[in-house]
Amino acid sequence: MMNRFSLASKLSAGFLLIVSATAVLAPWVAPYSYETQDTLKTLAFPSFEHWMGTDRLGRDLLSRMIYGARVSLFIGVFTTLFALLIGTIYGAISGYVGGRTDNLMMRLVDVVFALPDLLMIILITVLMGRGVAGVFIALTLVSWVTVARLVRGEVLRIKEFPYVQAARALGASPTRILVREIFPNILSILVVTMSFRVPVAILAESTLSFIGLGIAPPFSSWGSLANDGWTAIKFYPHLILFPSSAIFLTILSFNFLGDGLREVLDPRTSESTA
Repeated sequence: MMNRFSLASKLSAGFLLIVSATAVLAPWVAPYSYETQDTLKTLAFPSFEHWMGTDRLGRDLLSRMIYGARVSLFIGVFTTLFALLIGTIYGAISGYVGGRTDNLMMRLVDVVFALPDLLMIILITVLMGRGVAGVFIALTLVSWVTVARLVRGEVLRIKEFPYVQAARALGASPTRILVREIFPNILSILVVTMSFRVPVAILAESTLSFIGLGIAPPFSSWGSLANDGWTAIKFYPHLILFPSSAIFLTILSFNFLGDGLREVLDPRTSESTA
C-alpha cells in the first residue's frame, strides 16, 4: 500500500510519526519541564542552551512545545475518534431503519449542523470551564454531525446491495447486518474522514486557546503558546513563529496524508484515477 502513496504523503506520515513519538516521550525528550522557570533568562532568543528561546517567565519554549504537542494531538485525535463513534452509530441507525425514524433523526442533525461551530464550541467551553475536558467535550459534540451525515448516506447506498438483501432474507438481525455486512464496507471511508477531521480539531483547539478559552496555565498547547507569542510579536517574533509553524505543518501533513489514504482506500477514487 505504501508504494501507492505519493512522496508528499510519505513525508507527511513520517513527520506525524516523529511528532507523535516526541509527544508521547515528552518527559524523556524535553530538555526541561514545561513549568520550570529561569527568571534570569526571560524572553531569551534561541541559543544552544534554549534552542527555541524562552517565554516571558523564563520557561524553555522547546520543552513547552513538546508538552504542548501532547495536548494538541490528544485533543485532535481523541475528539475525532469519539465523534466518529457517535456519528457512525447515529448515522448507521438512521440510514438502516429509514422512514420516520430516519427523518426525525436527520432533523436533529440539521438543527445542530445549522448552528455555527465556533459559537457552539465557545459556548460549551464557557459552560464547562477552561481545560482539556471542556475543549474535548465541546469539539466532540460539534464534530459528530458531519460524520453522521456521511455514514447515513453510505448505509442508504450499501443496504440495497444484493449481499445485504440476502443476509436480511436469511433472517440476520439488523445489528448483525450493520456490524458484519455494512460496517466493513465503510471502514475505509471512516479512516479517510478521520485523517481530515483531526487537523480540523487541532485548529479548533488552537483557536480556542489563542483567544483565551482553551487550555489553562501552566499547561500549554500550541494554540496557547501562539497566544503568548502574539502579545510580544513585535520584539520577540520567535515566540509565535515556532508554535504557529508547528500548527501549520501538522495540519498540512494530515491533509497530505488524508489525500494519500483516500487514493489508496477509496475504491471510487481509485477507479476514477485508473
